[in-house]
Amino acid sequence: MEPVISQQKQVERDEIGQFVRGSSGNPAGRPPGARNHATLLAEQLFDGASGALANKAVQLAMEGNIVALRLVLGRIIAPRRHRASPFALPPLVTAADGAPAMAAVAAAAADGTVSAEEAAAFSHIVDTFLRALDAGEVEARLQRLESVNGIVA
Repeated sequence: MEPVISQQKQVERDEIGQFVRGSSGNPAGRPPGARNHATLLAEQLFDGASGALANKAVQLAMEGNIVALRLVLGRIIAPRRHRASPFALPPLVTAADGAPAMAAVAAAAADGTVSAEEAAAFSHIVDTFLRALDAGEVEARLQRLESVNGIVA
């Protein structure tokens, strides 16, 4: 039997000495919420100087430093995120609704109502819907065949 280290609970190993799947080599591990010592020191260092650093970055940006300008604007104005478009995908209920929905997506992309990226996302939604219908139809057919042939699942 292996000696037990008082500070660390021993974890089981398999016959070739590897840790058993699902158990850690250090079950105590780092406690939740624990942070790296170097990160804590860096945060303490910058906490006192953050106002001065921000003012210096703004000053450099005002003097024409492009990198500082990009940094300051990146912090003042949040990165641009996707905004909802006015386009509404036609309702999808049956497989017959797929073609008109795709035609509406293509028309919206052609006239600029939606971007090419948005059109691709809408097309993906229609495609996923049609695939789900196909899978459901195959399952229903299979169940009908099994019930006709007396196969119990």
